[in-house]
Amino acid sequence: MLDTIKAHLATAVPFATTTGVDIVDLRLGEATAQLIQRPEVNNHIASLHAGALFTLGEAASGAAMSGAFADILLKVRPIATDASIDYVKIAKGKILARAVTSEPASSLRDRLNTDGKVRFQVDVTLSNEADQVVARMKVGWLVSAG
Repeated sequence: MLDTIKAHLATAVPFATTTGVDIVDLRLGEATAQLIQRPEVNNHIASLHAGALFTLGEAASGAAMSGAFADILLKVRPIATDASIDYVKIAKGKILARAVTSEPASSLRDRLNTDGKVRFQVDVTLSNEADQVVARMKVGWLVSAG
């Protein structure tokens, strides 16, 4: 199921795909995405554009959210409700975004079953190839029963 979701995300979110975001790993409530620097996503100082980093982080958060609800994803309605990002270091080269839900998938699903909806956060750390943090992001999600 997770491989199917991973493949589907590439076509379901054309903007992220156009930007060059690639989901490289997907698990229950966790995901890793990457973006490789190229001229189309650079800024005026030849580093990755802030908008490209934001897109990478948001895509990773959506993949982590999808992984948490993998077997019922077509029966729920997920919506990103808010997001914030802190840019820590100039980003160059290949950037990995590691995302994890604020609660285990089982807890999120229990709350969805009880309340018909669940709000939670996905924390994302964006790092360069030297494993130095270049940005940190938080994305709020609302998942409602479909």
